[in-house]
Amino acid sequence: MDHVDRVLAQWRAERPDLDPSPMAVIGRLSRAATAVDAALAETFARHGIDASTFDVLASLVRQGAPYRLTPVELATQAMVTSSAVAQRLNRLESLGYVRRTANPADGRGKIVELTTEGKALLDRVLPEHLETERRLLERFTDEERVALAGLLARLAE
Repeated sequence: MDHVDRVLAQWRAERPDLDPSPMAVIGRLSRAATAVDAALAETFARHGIDASTFDVLASLVRQGAPYRLTPVELATQAMVTSSAVAQRLNRLESLGYVRRTANPADGRGKIVELTTEGKALLDRVLPEHLETERRLLERFTDEERVALAGLLARLAE
């Protein structure tokens, strides 16, 4: 019996008129997300970055060379607001991981470009990041991972 099972038992005893079974999934999903975030944060910290830094750098690298996006495209890729992207970019630019240049297609806009230092950092972090994720999922078979990914995709729709 885990923590979530104990919570469910308590709710069943206190409120037998209600069905707390959704808590079995949502509670465990929340606890799993916390554990995953903590493990990934340790990996990122070893490289002097955080999850948001990794997210921006990875979003740029996934585009392929020359590793450029507009801030709006970056916000969409990173699934954050444009103001959150602006704050991240200010920090990353000061660290030398990205640079902002004029957008030739939009005189008022900017292009965010990954620097050589930013690409090198991501190249160092990515293998360890993937190993951390693999380690977190090693208790599952390949088939279970595929099924879990599919179920979570449906939940996120």
